[in-house]
Amino acid sequence: MIHSQYYVEQAKLERLQERKNRKSDFYNGVFDRYEDPVLTRDHVPVTWKYDINEETNPYFMERLGVNAVMNSGAIELNGKYYLVARVEGADRKSFFAVAESETGVDGFKFWDYPVVLPDTCPEETNVYDMRLTKHEDGYIYGVFCSESKDKENPDLSAAVAAAGIVRTKDLKTWERLDNLKTLHSPQQRNVVLHPEFVDGKYAFYTRPMDGFIETGSGGGIGFGLCEDIEHAVIDEEKIISRRVYHTLTESKNGAGAVPIKGKKCWIHIAHGVRNTAAGLRYVLYVFGTDLEQPDKLIAQPSGVFLVPLGKERVGDVSNVVFTNGAIAKENGDVYIYYASSDTRMHVATTTIDKLEDYLFSTPQDPLRSPDCVKQRCELIEKNLKLLNK
Repeated sequence: MIHSQYYVEQAKLERLQERKNRKSDFYNGVFDRYEDPVLTRDHVPVTWKYDINEETNPYFMERLGVNAVMNSGAIELNGKYYLVARVEGADRKSFFAVAESETGVDGFKFWDYPVVLPDTCPEETNVYDMRLTKHEDGYIYGVFCSESKDKENPDLSAAVAAAGIVRTKDLKTWERLDNLKTLHSPQQRNVVLHPEFVDGKYAFYTRPMDGFIETGSGGGIGFGLCEDIEHAVIDEEKIISRRVYHTLTESKNGAGAVPIKGKKCWIHIAHGVRNTAAGLRYVLYVFGTDLEQPDKLIAQPSGVFLVPLGKERVGDVSNVVFTNGAIAKENGDVYIYYASSDTRMHVATTTIDKLEDYLFSTPQDPLRSPDCVKQRCELIEKNLKLLNK
């Protein structure tokens, strides 16, 4: 017999799914934020958490709890919006799950079952943060972090990160390929597959790392080519977005969403990290690379693009925003999906035209306080002259 509490919890879920999301009053001219998260742990189906049989669960207790829903890859297929979310169980293990929406800003519903990846890596303990690339070869690729225990280090928190690769055509059946190998980088996280061939090869954005948390000698976001996606090996990584002292990328940075093809450049929405007295602070920034040579940086506006605000600042790992998914529609609209504080998913909307205006019209960071204040005074002087005409 189905426990009566199931119907109570299911009604809560349906009300949440039917809630309409509205643009907030936030304004910066670049993008619009929305009032409500698009995915939270409360969006997870009741049947994933509870045994709904009254006989075997008389008190209707959670048997398999969910801690957070975050860091979602994103893709548009047949006019619908899909997020492949990282769902973190109460056991700290993450898995992937597909949620779909008709609007892209609300109404997201998880499919009946989470994604079941081929279990081909016996040493793999955890998987998370999948980027979805609709590649010109006809496949949809998912590139994600494959985490394993560092057997060379007795510290229980010591881990090894690699870039796992899967491919699909329908988000239902997944083929597991070999993990990416980078010959000069011991570890990789935040790896993104470029959507087009470059010089007839598959192109990846990488993040060279010496360790699981610390980038060490890794200088920023890298770019590398490989010929065989099924056995991907990169022998050379070129840094295209560098870490810089006293900027938002000082501690580390990494690729975010799959780059968007604009009219003037490839638009990259990445994350930068700096250390503070309260711990690491993650924010988003944007840069542009050449349409023909995507490893060539051509636009680098100053400062942060998106930071956690208000309730977004509080969560499992506070003061963090992170993106690994964005959708660019044929009409130029862009949906940026980002997680706040490793807890929930949000959406911000903009357009390719706005992003490219931001990229090419926002001044670069002069990197020194005297030059920054000079830059600001020039803007003020220009505005005051116009106001006093």
